[in-house]
Amino acid sequence: MLRRSLWLCLCLCSCPARGLRIHEYLYFQVLSPGDIRYIFTATLAKDFGGVFNTRYEQIYLVPADPPEACGELNNGVFIQDQIALVERGGCSFLSKTRVIQEHGGRAVIIADNAYDNDSFYIEMIQDSTRRTADIPALFLLGRDGYMIRRSLEQHGLPWAVISIPVNVTSIPTYETMQPPWTFW
Repeated sequence: MLRRSLWLCLCLCSCPARGLRIHEYLYFQVLSPGDIRYIFTATLAKDFGGVFNTRYEQIYLVPADPPEACGELNNGVFIQDQIALVERGGCSFLSKTRVIQEHGGRAVIIADNAYDNDSFYIEMIQDSTRRTADIPALFLLGRDGYMIRRSLEQHGLPWAVISIPVNVTSIPTYETMQPPWTFW
């Protein structure tokens, strides 16, 4: 019985669930604006980009302009030393990550361009160009990205303030502020 339980645990912890393993999720919390003060779930790129070696208690999440970030940015000066929020589409995930890195961004969060996507995570992979990126690249559900951008637009704000990464294992379940539109 113990051997069967151990095997089941190893299988569940190492087998992909919808293409992801449990330990590949990364969490961040929006601190401002207050109407979206939730903990969001993201996934790291599969085979490119860096990792978070630092926990940022308060850092700006700056929506890229243009949103797809496939070339020169109109607001690149605001991305330097911050985290960029980018939309999927127009070019590869790696290309977007490199654009943000070239503008001095500390990381990039790429939101799905399907605004109704509230449950399907895309596996971001290398684009076969042999290029690399050093900053962390994360994938965010389309609904979450849309709600963050919408809140910023409604408040006339150029960026959100976030904390990243967040260790959700240290937060009691009843205190976890999750977006009401997302099932955990």
